[in-house]
Amino acid sequence: MGGGPRVPYPKHVWSPAGGWYAQPANWKANTAVMGLAVFGLTALVWKVSADREFRHKMPEPGRFFPSRYWSKQIIEHERAQKEKSQETSS
Repeated sequence: MGGGPRVPYPKHVWSPAGGWYAQPANWKANTAVMGLAVFGLTALVWKVSADREFRHKMPEPGRFFPSRYWSKQIIEHERAQKEKSQETSS
């Protein structure tokens, strides 16, 4: 199991991935740092997108609509609708 012994390879060949049998000592730390970087950039882009989101038509009440949980415009619209319905029922 394991594909046999390692074969000789040219030492002068360079590759961005590390070449043959690459296993850097700090690969776990590098992976964690890049994972955090990707997560941070994704969160930043998500936040900017949610702040700039604008809707001309609001979703129907009670219908599943994922961005209703993070879109300020939809949250404010639904809050106003809820206050309006409470005023009319009182």
